[in-house]
Amino acid sequence: MLPPETLRLLIAALGGAAIGVERQWSGHADGPHPHFGGIRTFTLLGLIGGLGGWLWTLSAWWLAVMLVAGAIMVVITGYVRVSAVDVDGTTEVAALVVIAAGALSGLGQVQVASAVVAVSSLLLVEKTRLHGWVRRIADMDLRAAARFAVMALVVLPLLPEGPFGPLGGVRPRELWALVLFFSGLSFLGHLLRKAVGPGQGYLLSGAAGGLLSSTNVTWTFGRLSRTDPGLSRALGFGAVAANAVLYPRVLAATAVLNTPLVPVLARYLVAPAAVATLVAVAGVIAARRDVPAGSHAAETSNPLALGSALQMAVLFQAVLMLVHLARVTQGASGVFASAAVLGLTDVDALTLSMARDVARSISLETAATAIAIGVLANTLLKTAIATVFGSMPFRVIAAGALVAMAVASGVSLSWLR
Repeated sequence: MLPPETLRLLIAALGGAAIGVERQWSGHADGPHPHFGGIRTFTLLGLIGGLGGWLWTLSAWWLAVMLVAGAIMVVITGYVRVSAVDVDGTTEVAALVVIAAGALSGLGQVQVASAVVAVSSLLLVEKTRLHGWVRRIADMDLRAAARFAVMALVVLPLLPEGPFGPLGGVRPRELWALVLFFSGLSFLGHLLRKAVGPGQGYLLSGAAGGLLSSTNVTWTFGRLSRTDPGLSRALGFGAVAANAVLYPRVLAATAVLNTPLVPVLARYLVAPAAVATLVAVAGVIAARRDVPAGSHAAETSNPLALGSALQMAVLFQAVLMLVHLARVTQGASGVFASAAVLGLTDVDALTLSMARDVARSISLETAATAIAIGVLANTLLKTAIATVFGSMPFRVIAAGALVAMAVASGVSLSWLR
């Protein structure tokens, strides 16, 4: 068996060889304007990095620094010569990565070095696909991603924890985390809509819309089924898919604030979720997939929906205070009544308020029951919307599925309580 030091040097050299093979295969080491090197050069660079790391462990740091610095100078010199005719520095940067990975291997960090080489090789091999993906990124999407990063990495850590004020108080950092949650859902739904495209059917598009609001999807699809009756079945299954997404969305929102509540709440949601999922799966087979161009291709100008997310956070805070007041004055019965009313307006605000305030102050069971009552009220509201605004085929599919979901919710509440 090879000594550990020899194995580390071998891995360092093999890492350089792996990247060198890709550089040689891609043609960057040959041609009229060849870049820094191919398989032999990269293998030797990896070995030099490994030797540098090994010498450092032997306290011969001066020799290690000379070896690694010399290799880096050779790479820089090679780039200076080639940059006169070609400014692409991928090969030279890859050479620096090989030296660093080799040094890590020589220091004994074999797993980290192997991971660095593997990721680097993948980036080099997938050049065409990565470039094509970047070219397809819209300016609006890039700006939205940058704004979300600032919101999450800069603004969130600066906000205080709280609470501040009466009726349970205001928790700025928690509220901003909710803004991020809803903005992230909006952005994800926007990306899914773009990936699905108008020609792939309303079922997947409805599921993407359900990440934001199943009520809005039900209303929009119901109205559209009246103006274009030929799409009624596809729109009906799309509305069911949006409502199927409601249940994992509620559980995800619950997990953000109170993870122990999730298994308690899931007992009440599993039956209606199963009904919605079965109908949505049937829609994969039955729903029409061909949608006329332009009928559902409208692009949103605000992928993050920041304004809506801020409104949701404000509404959530108001709901928290109202639920706190109802709990203090009327106990659990007041919580259930407010849950039924809130379910008619906004399931997310209901879910988040119950998960944070009621679950912590009364019990997990009370909070789960309140959320289930609110979801049932919301389902009944959407049943009415589908019946009033939808065409007959849309009513049969969407309203029929919603009635079955409401029955399943009611049975779960009666059976499990």
